[in-house]
Amino acid sequence: MLRKFFIETGRYFLFLGMVFKKPEKWRIFWKQFILEADKLIVSSVVLVSVISVFIGGVLVIQTASNMNNPFLDRMLVGYMVRESLILEFCSTMVALILAGKVGSNIASELGSMRITDQIDAIEMMGVNSASFLVLPKVLSVTLLSPLLVLLSFCLGLFGGWVVVAVTSIIPVAKYFTGLKYFFSEFYVFYSCVKMSIFCFMIASIAAYKGYYAHGGALGVGRSSTKSIVVSCILILMFDLIITQLMLY
Repeated sequence: MLRKFFIETGRYFLFLGMVFKKPEKWRIFWKQFILEADKLIVSSVVLVSVISVFIGGVLVIQTASNMNNPFLDRMLVGYMVRESLILEFCSTMVALILAGKVGSNIASELGSMRITDQIDAIEMMGVNSASFLVLPKVLSVTLLSPLLVLLSFCLGLFGGWVVVAVTSIIPVAKYFTGLKYFFSEFYVFYSCVKMSIFCFMIASIAAYKGYYAHGGALGVGRSSTKSIVVSCILILMFDLIITQLMLY
């Protein structure tokens, strides 16, 4: 198993070496970049938005229900919801969600192209298929994913406000006071950096698994499943590493 791990790791980095080569035609690359951004990032907006709104509301209820101490200011509910969203949910949890949606999309698409010999046909024309097919996907997901973090953060806070306004679980003014209490812009930067790294891993691992898929339709399914599992494990591992490096 250890031998297989090192073989797969080396093959993955060799694959990245093929991917990150200068595109042969920049006009085609930017066209593909925009198409992939629409397919992978823009199409994820609705899913991320719905989840963020409801998670923001749930965090408000859970936090308020655990702060029954009369000596604790109720504005701390808003503060704790804000910190929970920006430090962990808007980056790590959203990345885990995207690992399923974006990762399976990339792996299944490239896997289907592999088993139908479309990638071989591109290679026969003298085109670097890895760079042509994968580079726009990886760069679009990596560079634009911080926008999903900011969207998730804003909608999470909005969802919390809706719950506060409807249920009066805490005064609305206290909620907004908590949102502004000791706000650190660095936490937003930290969350965006984490998301970019996570999405790079999601896109590159899914592309690697799909690019080397074999065994027909079942092989495409296996490659998609493996890419999601590996991505989720690495997201959790690198969450710990990046947090240690950037916050302590």
